Amino acid sequence: MKFSKSKWLAYTFLVGLIPVLTRLLAWATTTNGVVSPLVATDFVAFGLVLHISVINELEHLPAKEKDWRTIQNGTSLIFITLYSALYAITIIGEKSVNLIDSTVMLRSSMIFAGVSSLLSLSVFHRLSKAGAR
Repeated sequence: MKFSKSKWLAYTFLVGLIPVLTRLLAWATTTNGVVSPLVATDFVAFGLVLHISVINELEHLPAKEKDWRTIQNGTSLIFITLYSALYAITIIGEKSVNLIDSTVMLRSSMIFAGVSSLLSLSVFHRLSKAGAR
Protein backbone atom coordinates (compact mmCIF):
# COMPACT_ATOMS: atom_id res chain seq x y z
CA MET A 1 0.00 0.00 0.00
CA LYS A 2 1.33 3.42 -0.93
CA PHE A 3 2.12 5.88 1.85
CA SER A 4 -0.07 8.98 1.79
CA LYS A 5 0.99 12.39 3.09
CA SER A 6 -2.68 13.33 3.51
CA LYS A 7 -3.17 10.38 5.89
CA TRP A 8 -0.07 11.48 7.79
CA LEU A 9 -1.49 15.00 8.02
CA ALA A 10 -4.84 13.75 9.30
CA TYR A 11 -3.74 10.88 11.53
CA THR A 12 -0.48 12.15 12.96
CA PHE A 13 -0.11 15.88 12.58
CA LEU A 14 -3.68 16.90 13.42
CA VAL A 15 -4.09 14.27 16.15
CA GLY A 16 -0.79 15.48 17.65
CA LEU A 17 -2.19 19.00 17.70
CA ILE A 18 -5.29 18.01 19.70
CA PRO A 19 -3.85 19.25 23.04
CA VAL A 20 -2.90 22.62 21.48
CA LEU A 21 -6.24 23.00 19.69
CA THR A 22 -8.24 21.94 22.74
CA ARG A 23 -6.44 24.47 24.90
CA LEU A 24 -7.03 27.22 22.33
CA LEU A 25 -10.74 26.35 22.30
CA ALA A 26 -10.86 26.39 26.11
CA TRP A 27 -9.01 29.72 26.15
CA ALA A 28 -11.37 31.23 23.58
CA THR A 29 -14.50 30.14 25.43
CA THR A 30 -13.58 30.93 29.03
CA THR A 31 -13.27 34.12 30.99
CA ASN A 32 -10.10 36.07 30.34
CA GLY A 33 -7.13 34.72 32.34
CA VAL A 34 -8.68 31.38 33.32
CA VAL A 35 -6.84 29.30 30.71
CA SER A 36 -3.48 30.08 29.13
CA PRO A 37 -3.72 29.97 25.33
CA LEU A 38 -0.38 28.20 24.85
CA VAL A 39 1.74 26.10 27.20
CA ALA A 40 4.94 24.15 26.71
CA THR A 41 3.52 20.76 27.66
CA ASP A 42 1.06 20.78 24.75
CA PHE A 43 3.90 21.30 22.29
CA VAL A 44 5.96 18.63 24.04
CA ALA A 45 3.10 16.18 23.52
CA PHE A 46 2.85 17.20 19.87
CA GLY A 47 6.58 16.64 19.30
CA LEU A 48 6.47 13.26 21.00
CA VAL A 49 3.58 12.15 18.77
CA LEU A 50 5.50 13.21 15.65
CA HIS A 51 8.70 11.38 16.55
CA ILE A 52 7.00 8.22 17.74
CA SER A 53 5.11 8.20 14.45
CA VAL A 54 8.39 8.55 12.52
CA ILE A 55 9.90 5.60 14.37
CA ASN A 56 6.80 3.52 13.72
CA GLU A 57 6.64 4.30 10.00
CA LEU A 58 10.34 3.65 9.46
CA GLU A 59 9.89 0.06 10.64
CA HIS A 60 8.17 -0.67 7.32
CA LEU A 61 11.14 0.30 5.15
CA PRO A 62 13.02 -2.32 3.16
CA ALA A 63 16.51 -3.39 4.24
CA LYS A 64 18.17 -1.30 1.52
CA GLU A 65 17.09 1.84 3.44
CA LYS A 66 18.73 0.63 6.66
CA ASP A 67 21.34 3.41 6.95
CA TRP A 68 18.86 6.23 6.34
CA ARG A 69 16.38 4.61 8.74
CA THR A 70 19.06 4.38 11.44
CA ILE A 71 19.86 8.08 11.10
CA GLN A 72 16.17 9.04 11.26
CA ASN A 73 15.53 6.78 14.25
CA GLY A 74 18.55 8.24 16.04
CA THR A 75 17.36 11.78 15.33
CA SER A 76 13.89 10.93 16.64
CA LEU A 77 15.36 9.39 19.79
CA ILE A 78 17.41 12.54 20.42
CA PHE A 79 14.27 14.67 20.07
CA ILE A 80 12.28 12.33 22.32
CA THR A 81 15.02 12.75 24.94
CA LEU A 82 14.93 16.55 24.56
CA TYR A 83 11.13 16.59 24.86
CA SER A 84 11.40 14.42 27.98
CA ALA A 85 13.84 16.92 29.48
CA LEU A 86 11.53 19.83 28.62
CA TYR A 87 8.64 18.00 30.22
CA ALA A 88 10.66 17.28 33.37
CA ILE A 89 11.62 20.96 33.58
CA THR A 90 7.97 22.01 33.34
CA ILE A 91 7.11 19.61 36.15
CA ILE A 92 9.85 21.17 38.30
CA GLY A 93 8.48 24.63 37.40
CA GLU A 94 5.01 23.70 38.68
CA LYS A 95 6.32 23.43 42.23
CA SER A 96 8.21 26.71 42.22
CA VAL A 97 6.80 29.24 39.76
CA ASN A 98 9.86 31.52 39.89
CA LEU A 99 12.33 28.70 39.27
CA ILE A 100 11.60 28.29 35.54
CA ASP A 101 10.94 31.03 32.98
CA SER A 102 7.67 29.85 31.41
CA THR A 103 8.12 32.14 28.39
CA VAL A 104 11.48 30.57 27.57
CA MET A 105 9.98 27.10 28.06
CA LEU A 106 7.09 27.91 25.73
CA ARG A 107 9.37 29.37 23.06
CA SER A 108 11.76 26.43 23.33
CA SER A 109 9.00 23.85 23.04
CA MET A 110 7.43 25.71 20.09
CA ILE A 111 10.78 25.88 18.29
CA PHE A 112 11.41 22.17 18.92
CA ALA A 113 7.88 21.36 17.69
CA GLY A 114 8.47 23.41 14.55
CA VAL A 115 11.74 21.63 13.83
CA SER A 116 10.08 18.28 14.56
CA SER A 117 7.30 19.15 12.12
CA LEU A 118 9.81 19.89 9.38
CA LEU A 119 11.81 16.73 10.08
CA SER A 120 8.67 14.61 10.14
CA LEU A 121 7.40 16.16 6.94
CA SER A 122 10.71 15.43 5.21
CA VAL A 123 10.62 11.80 6.36
CA PHE A 124 7.03 11.33 5.26
CA HIS A 125 7.73 13.09 1.97
CA ARG A 126 10.50 10.61 1.26
CA LEU A 127 8.26 7.71 2.28
CA SER A 128 5.50 8.90 -0.04
CA LYS A 129 7.93 9.32 -2.96
CA ALA A 130 9.43 5.88 -2.38
CA GLY A 131 5.97 4.30 -2.24
CA ALA A 132 6.75 2.74 1.15
CA ARG A 133 4.04 0.80 2.91
